[in-house]
Amino acid sequence: MFSAEEVTTGQNSNGQIKEENSEEKNLEELYEETLDKRISSGSVVTGTVVQIGSEYIMIDIGRKNEGQAPLKEFIDKDGNISTKVGDQVEVLVESINSSKGIIRLSREKAQRVKVWQDIINAYQDSTYLTGKVVERIKGGLTVDIGIPTFMPSSHASINPLSESNLDKMVGSEIGVAVIKYNRKKNNVVVSHKEVLEKQREEQKKQMLSTLSKGDVIDGTVKNITSYGAFVDIGGIDGLLHITDMSWGKLKDSHERVRSGQELKVKVIEFDPETEKISLGLKQLQPDPWEGIEYRYPIGKKIKGTVTSITNYGAFVELEEGVEGLVHISEMFWTKRVRHPSSIVQDGQEVDVMVLGVDQDHRRISLGLKQTLPNPWEQIKEYYPVGAVVEARVKNVTDFGVFVSIDDEIDVDGLIHVSDISWDPKTKNPRELFKKGDVVQAKVLIIDPETEKFSLGIKQLEPDPWTQVANENPVGSLIKGKITSITDFGAFVEIRQGVEGMIHISEVSRDKIDSLSDVLEVGQEVEATVLRVNSDSKKIGLSIKALEERHERKIMQEKPVDKVATNLGDLLKELRENKDKE
Repeated sequence: MFSAEEVTTGQNSNGQIKEENSEEKNLEELYEETLDKRISSGSVVTGTVVQIGSEYIMIDIGRKNEGQAPLKEFIDKDGNISTKVGDQVEVLVESINSSKGIIRLSREKAQRVKVWQDIINAYQDSTYLTGKVVERIKGGLTVDIGIPTFMPSSHASINPLSESNLDKMVGSEIGVAVIKYNRKKNNVVVSHKEVLEKQREEQKKQMLSTLSKGDVIDGTVKNITSYGAFVDIGGIDGLLHITDMSWGKLKDSHERVRSGQELKVKVIEFDPETEKISLGLKQLQPDPWEGIEYRYPIGKKIKGTVTSITNYGAFVELEEGVEGLVHISEMFWTKRVRHPSSIVQDGQEVDVMVLGVDQDHRRISLGLKQTLPNPWEQIKEYYPVGAVVEARVKNVTDFGVFVSIDDEIDVDGLIHVSDISWDPKTKNPRELFKKGDVVQAKVLIIDPETEKFSLGIKQLEPDPWTQVANENPVGSLIKGKITSITDFGAFVEIRQGVEGMIHISEVSRDKIDSLSDVLEVGQEVEATVLRVNSDSKKIGLSIKALEERHERKIMQEKPVDKVATNLGDLLKELRENKDKE
């Protein structure tokens, strides 16, 4: 209790020193007895300031026992004395010098003892202390709780913090838990994370006891994923799915929320047993599909923004949460659209027309072409059926020629191979036309519904079949040149583009094994018209009927007495007469 200088022992030859020491010891014991039993070296007591000197402050610590504490321990950061006579202060009894009647006190040591006691109590009772973050050091932060302590970076928050966020903590007051201490080495390790986790657990219990479906509560976005965001609603996380963030379609959760954002959300589903909570953001706003048929009646033109493009069309946002589909077939009047991206681009603002509304299935059909002039109606108005036009060849195929008749009207017409010439031998349009040629043609068909626009070149001239039918009725004689011979008959060109056929049975009354024995290609023949059908473009001819006609004529002109009595002689005579002719 006393230092070696204060208490000495020893002997000399006459016992004088021993006697003096004994008297001094008795005085000390008598002095200590006058002190409160609680007052001893190392104890912390509360005293009253009785005097403020130039170096020390005198403090009454009980029973009119006064001690002295250094004045510097009472100087604040501004250089002012932080106490006055009459104030109650806590001090530590450092030493008691009975011989000199001096009790040395320390306010700083009393505070340090109290801090250590608080540290031990906080550690043992799992309570927390309040401290101030004073500086950033390697591996963590220094926190002043009365003495400097160390807080690792991993214990600064529940979630890992960036370097910049750790710097932002300097100067702030936080709650900390003591996770490790060594009084001898004066080392203390604290954690803010444990305090936060404990607070969060208490909030979670409180929240679960009061939470109900349909509640609107405040939350903070903690983590964002591709399918949504986790929101802290007071010690417990709920899932805000991407489909519940907005009535409109979102490609990414980041389009609607950001980490750390505070927002109001609605509890959509809640299971107390599994503690699963589904949250909604869009549910705080009216459903935009309610009354949609009144806001977007059929036939209404409106502006929208292309939000996505597929192989079959493009989706257009009319307002937040309301999208309609422009089918690929409703994008252009005449152009064969291979892919919607050739007409519209993502993010493009377009004019569309409402074609259909289905509120129950949340579908709106839109048209793009309906906002543009219909070229089919234009072509029908400007170039009616029967009009003769000048056409420019755009493409030549095996089955016909595609032409354009108006650069301002994007409608291509087709001159089919069958409408190029009356001559049935015309089979290959590539032999007659090339791209860029300009031709005269006649409008034959305009059908906007089937998008059919047909023209013809041969129609600029009279139908030769009709002329042949008019000029060569049944029974009339006709001349022509054999163009081809088949097993069943021979084809005879009557005029360009018009052929008749002589069936093998109509060549002669005599049996013929092969037509090539009696006829040849290029041979000019004369025959009688048996039948004519201009619609089916068929003319039946007969050489045999012509011979019979000659026979009847001879029979009518020859005298009766000279008429041959033998049919064979008669035929022989007819042939001889024919040869003479």
